[in-house]
Amino acid sequence: MTTDTVERFLAALDPEHREAVGARPREEQEILAEAWEKELATDDELDTLDELSPPAAEAEAARRVLDRRSE
Repeated sequence: MTTDTVERFLAALDPEHREAVGARPREEQEILAEAWEKELATDDELDTLDELSPPAAEAEAARRVLDRRSE
């Protein structure tokens, strides 16, 4: 398993978003990955989901981060 936050964030995205975010500059990817990690660390709902399915929690956090960025 990779410890690179950007790689982990990209892996949590669905294929369509993974490709789109992967095409963005590295600096922007890092900002999104940091927001993703913060979402995972601070959202109590994701803690519960993480206990059941860590990949599902990571995917949900990634979706939320991208949704906020598109607003």
